[in-house]
Amino acid sequence: MHPNLSFEQAPPLAVPLRFFLTAPWFGVAAGLLLVIAGDDAFASRFSPSILAVTHLLTTGFMLQAMCGALLQFIPVATGANVIHLEWLTKFIQPMLTFASLVLAAGFLRMQPMLFTVASVLFLLAGLGFVAIVSLALWQTPGSGMTLLALRGAVIALGVTLLLGAALAMTLAFGVEVPLLAMIEVHLAWGLAGWALLLLAAVSWIVVPMFQLTPAYPPAFSRGFLWLLPGAVLLLSVAALVNSERLLDTSRLILLLIGASHAVLTLNLQRRRRRKLPDVTLNFFRLAMTSLLAFALLGAAALAFPALADLPRYAIGLGVLALVGVFASAICGMLYKIVPFLGWLHLQRLGAPLSAVPNMKGMLAEIAKQRQLALHGLALLLLLVAVIWPGWLRAAGLTLMLSMAALGANLYTAAHRYVRFRDRIRATGSDQE
Repeated sequence: MHPNLSFEQAPPLAVPLRFFLTAPWFGVAAGLLLVIAGDDAFASRFSPSILAVTHLLTTGFMLQAMCGALLQFIPVATGANVIHLEWLTKFIQPMLTFASLVLAAGFLRMQPMLFTVASVLFLLAGLGFVAIVSLALWQTPGSGMTLLALRGAVIALGVTLLLGAALAMTLAFGVEVPLLAMIEVHLAWGLAGWALLLLAAVSWIVVPMFQLTPAYPPAFSRGFLWLLPGAVLLLSVAALVNSERLLDTSRLILLLIGASHAVLTLNLQRRRRRKLPDVTLNFFRLAMTSLLAFALLGAAALAFPALADLPRYAIGLGVLALVGVFASAICGMLYKIVPFLGWLHLQRLGAPLSAVPNMKGMLAEIAKQRQLALHGLALLLLLVAVIWPGWLRAAGLTLMLSMAALGANLYTAAHRYVRFRDRIRATGSDQE
């Protein structure tokens, strides 16, 4: 295990698990919506269906999974004490769930009231979550690049929520604003400042620990930690002053940062100590390959601006980012985190080791491999549908099946934990 991790600080399993078990069903809803909408969903990056699907994946699937991971990761990696866990599980998590559904309905119906309700709920629940985890992150005596990265990611989440609420209210009340510029800034803070920075911070520990690779070079992590937020800030300023040259410069820096993280991670995985097949490793390889493809496609559009003017270019980038990069990485992490947490909390009950299943015993390998195959096929079909929209219903159906399989697998792992926990307690071995 990583020598600097404080597993005794881990919160009760029910806290992150509530987020983890909710997340996949937003992916199912996104796939179902693609099936219903069919070819029309990819007609434009601003079609109601694609906006609803995008936010089901970002504010639903990604936000639920990433918030759950933060609640588990912050105490273990930084030693910080996250308080008000009851508020997080009983109030904030359900509010985030409802807010995501209302926002998706808002895009489908284009009703001002739905945008207003979603904005209020996200500000209350989202900023409440940010406040609680920020209190822990800024009060801990810990130090290091992981802590700084987590602080930066949480700040970016807060900014993303504020920008998202402003955009939703703009749609609700028709306020005159530079909409395209605001959308790009919102995307930069959400996908780069929040999602990519958090993915990197977790990767710096999880990839060497679970995939048995060499550690990320400290110099790279330091550079990533400062360059990524700096590029997001530069893009925000460029959009504010409407400088196309600054915008292109910040875009290129962000693409280079993402590509460098992808190349380094793939190289570290190539040098891993154990060569046995691993589903998490393959999910991460898919995520990093998608990140590299995203960077190359984005750089190509900077070199040849006509490419960015193609009707479905932005949709292709969105598929690579949301399904290729973040959904792949999240699936891979969940397949390590959830079984590991189940094993860890069972060990705490004080039963003999023979009574506690190992991590592979918490979830069958074949179930994870089947979901990986479905996920990879869904990504491929979605990319095909960007060019030939007639494939979109098949892509949506495959995405539904993949996310449903993920949800079923996580439930199976949770159910096995409960079954073994109850069995251990029935023998009187429980020392908690």
